[in-house]
Amino acid sequence: MQRRRLGRNGPEVSALGLGCMGMSEFYGAADEAESVATIHAALDQGLDFLDTADMYGPYTNERLVGRAIGGRRDDVVLATKFGFVRDPNDPTKREVNGRPERVREACEASLERLGIDTIDLFYLHRADARVPIEDTVGAMSDLVRAGKVRWIGLSEVGPETLARACSVHPIAALQSEYSLWTRDPEDGVLDACRRLGVGFVPYSPLGRGFLSGAIRSPDDFEPDDYRRRSPRFQGENFASNLALVDTVTAIARSKDATPAQLALAWVLAQGDDIVPIPGTKRRRYLNENIAALAIELTADDLCAIESAFPRAAVQGSRYPAAMMALTGR
Repeated sequence: MQRRRLGRNGPEVSALGLGCMGMSEFYGAADEAESVATIHAALDQGLDFLDTADMYGPYTNERLVGRAIGGRRDDVVLATKFGFVRDPNDPTKREVNGRPERVREACEASLERLGIDTIDLFYLHRADARVPIEDTVGAMSDLVRAGKVRWIGLSEVGPETLARACSVHPIAALQSEYSLWTRDPEDGVLDACRRLGVGFVPYSPLGRGFLSGAIRSPDDFEPDDYRRRSPRFQGENFASNLALVDTVTAIARSKDATPAQLALAWVLAQGDDIVPIPGTKRRRYLNENIAALAIELTADDLCAIESAFPRAAVQGSRYPAAMMALTGR
């Protein structure tokens, strides 16, 4: 398994991680036994970077991951996140809480659910507009000193917030959405990470599964699938974006690869400091993703992909307006 280091002083991890969110919700029903088998298959192949969060479920995904890594803690670099607080009566409603007291409470609760003594990488899921980032990161750094956390990270923040956070404590990684159809981090975030010595962890590097080419209609989604509410998967946006995916599929065939593998290879080719975490809950897709590590894209390949899938051609926002407002702070 290829290895990459997150940031200047962060952990060394497998070049590809595993996003575990979909094993618990958002993307239709999941088979817990198959999800656990998928995590075990990842670890068996040297893919050791697992990603979860307290809000997934909520709370159930951390428990699932904790059960899956029981007896294999030394094989895992485990990342979890805090910051979102969901309404127990309506899980679709959520707020962001980055207050120092919440940092400590969330850490203790995650440790208990995961069944571990130390979190390897603890992310702030979204910046809290009501709390200075220095206060939140200061409380996170206290957890490092207390031995509860090894490294800290942020998710979906802008360059200025990242720099302010780094002035308080080293940030090992910034996690944000990044793929062929979500290029926002190229607007200063990637440059800031490299300037500040912060690793970059793209989530949804397969465009929430769309770049796999397997999704041909909004009717392919189960009734409770999050993507039914996403602007990019609706109406004319869906049809326009599907045409872009078809061009990627054609290029993938020329490389004897699947479109998902080509999309992952493209993200991996954007820098050795980038560690994507495609999510899957099935072993067959895990194996397909891992095979993307063997694909080498030439400069000509990258130019062809750029021409076939230009950034400006993507239609629709990646989140509904309320969620978009929480990004880039």
